[in-house]
Amino acid sequence: MKIYDYNGKKNICGERIHEARCRLRLTQSELAARLQVSGINLERDSISRIEIGTRFVADYELRELATVLKVSPAWLLGISET
Repeated sequence: MKIYDYNGKKNICGERIHEARCRLRLTQSELAARLQVSGINLERDSISRIEIGTRFVADYELRELATVLKVSPAWLLGISET
């Protein structure tokens, strides 16, 4: 499977995920644990790679990340400002 880059990154939501996680004062490990409880199996290093843009984010992961981080999927994608 070929994963394409967009402006040198594998996702466009990593920076916003980092911002939302820090706003909630969660560590990467805490975010990973909350995602695992909700059925998404991501480790701390996967969260790190998402935030720096070296890991692809599946649509179902994006939806759950938005729920756990208490933001909209559109906000994570940079479509809306709030």
